[in-house]
Amino acid sequence: MASTRRFIIEADGGSRGNPGPAGYGAAVRDGDTGELLAEAAEFIGVATNNVAEYRGLIAGLRAAHAIDPEATVEVRMDSKLVVEQMSGRWKIKHPDMQPLAAEARGIFPRGRVGYQWMPRAQNKHADRLANEAMDAGKAGRQWVAKPQAHAQTPPRQQPQEALPEPLPEAPAAPVGWGAADMGTPTTLVLLRHGETALTPEKRFSGSRGADPELSERGRAQAELVAEALAARGTVQAIVSSPLLRCRQTAQAAADRLGLEVRIEEGLRETDFGTFEGLTFAEAKERFPAELDAWLASADTAPPGGESFTAVARRVSVARDRLLARYPGRTVLVVSHVTPVKTLVRLALGAPPESLFRMELSAASFSAIQYYADGNASLRLLNDTAHLR
Repeated sequence: MASTRRFIIEADGGSRGNPGPAGYGAAVRDGDTGELLAEAAEFIGVATNNVAEYRGLIAGLRAAHAIDPEATVEVRMDSKLVVEQMSGRWKIKHPDMQPLAAEARGIFPRGRVGYQWMPRAQNKHADRLANEAMDAGKAGRQWVAKPQAHAQTPPRQQPQEALPEPLPEAPAAPVGWGAADMGTPTTLVLLRHGETALTPEKRFSGSRGADPELSERGRAQAELVAEALAARGTVQAIVSSPLLRCRQTAQAAADRLGLEVRIEEGLRETDFGTFEGLTFAEAKERFPAELDAWLASADTAPPGGESFTAVARRVSVARDRLLARYPGRTVLVVSHVTPVKTLVRLALGAPPESLFRMELSAASFSAIQYYADGNASLRLLNDTAHLR
């Protein structure tokens, strides 16, 4: 039987720089009483306003779906772009927006979600949540939900800006504290693929051109990884980058654990453009100005390649898909240096330059746990004990 419940989602996102440090906020209300049912907010690293707004929409829809997947939903946002695109009146031309819009459309069946634009002044709740998330990211922590005063007045009878304000903010708990009260987390066990012929030479090896296979040493590393995972016995699903070196590493574990490998396109390595196949010294010699510019800004891409900002966007989308698909489960995620470091960086709320301050060895394990309140906890980084 179809549900008779109706939800109102207020969603927003912001970027301090556009692109710049960004975050989103979303609130789910009962459509009949105005009662606040759920909140979501997150610092998402460097992104544009539009990306952050779409991420807020997705978070609100997922929060509503978790409460009642059969409900009907009315989304209220002050982003004319998102409302018009999701309503089907405007085309979605930007490549960063297309996968986000597709993800949003896939949460509830077509026809059960409506979109309504509202003035920014009436979207104060979601805007506040987005700014809280950005403030938390700037401080190096994750946003944590605060106690709220629930609204009881039907939203159609009272303007949004007249809804009761939240209770005074309590001091934010340190990341990781109180996790035991948040239910079973989703654990992503992050595995960098085994060595290829390019790995010991430290050459740029991304998504472009050759798709190298594991070397003999890399295959041996993959077997040691599989043995270690079998001994632990905790992995319940396996997801891999589409590139061969990751698929081979993942398959070794899958064969040992009796699981299938699911491919996630968003986990592929950075496209290093004209740097592909070169050592750092060779790139410095041939493209000195381009390399310096790339190192100086996450928004700058190698010639013909992909910026770290662009990588963070697609990795964030992939992460959200995994968290929605495998709630409360332990998932082996086989990927590359940049995506794994990006997931760690986002979990810590660290700036983009932190990518250059982490060591990530071939066939190493890292692990992040994600809790229902949006909190993330880094549990392991660059563990290579299983290779000794």
